[in-house]
Amino acid sequence: MPVGRVVRSHSNVHYIDTGEEILECRPRGRLRYLEQRVLTGDMVRVRRAGKGLGTIEEVLPRRNELSRPPVANVDQVVLVFSFHEPELDLSLVDRFLVLAGAAGLPSVLCVNKTDLAGKDEVDAVRAVYGALMPLVTASARTGERVEELRSVLAGRLSVLAGPSGAGKSSLLNALDPSLRLRTGEVSRKARRGTHTTRHVALLPTGAGGLVADTPGFTHLELPEMAPANLGWYYPEMARLAAECRFSGCLHRAEPGCRVKQAVAEGDFERGRYERYLALLGEVEAAYRSW
Repeated sequence: MPVGRVVRSHSNVHYIDTGEEILECRPRGRLRYLEQRVLTGDMVRVRRAGKGLGTIEEVLPRRNELSRPPVANVDQVVLVFSFHEPELDLSLVDRFLVLAGAAGLPSVLCVNKTDLAGKDEVDAVRAVYGALMPLVTASARTGERVEELRSVLAGRLSVLAGPSGAGKSSLLNALDPSLRLRTGEVSRKARRGTHTTRHVALLPTGAGGLVADTPGFTHLELPEMAPANLGWYYPEMARLAAECRFSGCLHRAEPGCRVKQAVAEGDFERGRYERYLALLGEVEAAYRSW
């Protein structure tokens, strides 16, 4: 029986890419009896049941699983923001990075609409985030660095996430114009985009890359965690933490804090540190309510 990947699902109907064809499949009765949910991204074993049709006989073990969006076997999270329209929200960037880290997934940051940004704005983002993770500053409208984004996606299953209007669908159309994904204009009144993606489907980006495009959103709750754990989701902070005087240092008011020293010396960008303190307060408030 061939093995393939679930690339799209509608209710209890799943479309499986076997590498040779796309089969429309339903789970075998035994799987429904066991209430084993089939997710987009799952690797499954199928039995052909007619031209273009099949039955899912087995869901192979997953490497990981996300609930929002519901997708399995993800390799990385690609965070898509824009410099303007909507304005770049670095607090939201940092929140997404913490969420991806808490899910155990590496992150890529793509900031779109360089055609609306000045060189100083682009350089400032590169200076802070370029040393922390793969970073692509691109323009779906002009095509700038779109091929660089393709290389970051190559051979991986990626989840695209980010605020509405940042240009996720536009970037995917730039990677593969045949997708013809519907894009949402940014409201002139609210300066927010409209949600354009309605379900999870894996879309090809070339060079063996697949992405799960997801609805846009502007706020996400942080997962439950002890306040001392938040700093471990900041790579530059995690590298310095071993040099702090106290274990479990929150890098806020403790004496002998190596992170605070790095901020004072300009080795840790002050804006990102202040955004960390704001998130720390949120984590502490949630922790007290447990």
